[in-house]
Amino acid sequence: ADALVPYLALVVGLAFILLMLVFRSILVPLKATLGFLLSIGATFGVLVAIFQWGWFAGILGIEGQTGSVVAMLPIFMIGIVFGLAMDYQVFLVTRMREAFVHGDGPDEAVVKGFDQGARVVTAAALIMIAVFAGFIFGGDAFIMQIGLGLSFAVLFDAFVIRMTVVPAVMSLLGSKAWWFPSWLDRLVPNVDVEGEQLTALLADSKESSEPTSDKLSV
Repeated sequence: ADALVPYLALVVGLAFILLMLVFRSILVPLKATLGFLLSIGATFGVLVAIFQWGWFAGILGIEGQTGSVVAMLPIFMIGIVFGLAMDYQVFLVTRMREAFVHGDGPDEAVVKGFDQGARVVTAAALIMIAVFAGFIFGGDAFIMQIGLGLSFAVLFDAFVIRMTVVPAVMSLLGSKAWWFPSWLDRLVPNVDVEGEQLTALLADSKESSEPTSDKLSV
């Protein structure tokens, strides 16, 4: 219990910094980390309701096995759910960022990014849910807690947070979603995942070659 809060703070802090570097934004990583916290909170709530309070114990066949959640489970869950949640976040928002950087408006970028990333997130989430759900009927209470917790976490994070809340918030924020302080932009390294610098270089090369072509044609 003493290690849970520092561990969670470390995970969330590193996620915020890395996403800030990649997306050159303050609000996008803030939204991503808050969404992760919401997913992990909802998952712990479901685990407590079932395995501590005994909800649906008869349906799951765990009568007599309820009473507490295994102490190491929160740390175990945070690590796995964090990795999956950030994967889904990057799949979706990278496409939105690419479209915005290359000239699309905020709403068009959200639509295009969602259209390109949603199928990948859906397929990846369904695969992980199918894998984790296999542990629910293992018989052992600890294995069941892992299987049910991870299945619900992936379901909630992928389809509620990433596929519903993220596009809605991005659309509401508009171009403000990509706001980044100029002083911070100068301090942190530029991770050009969208190819913005390459696009600018190609445009400059094209412009510089046009006078030469005109001169030769004359």
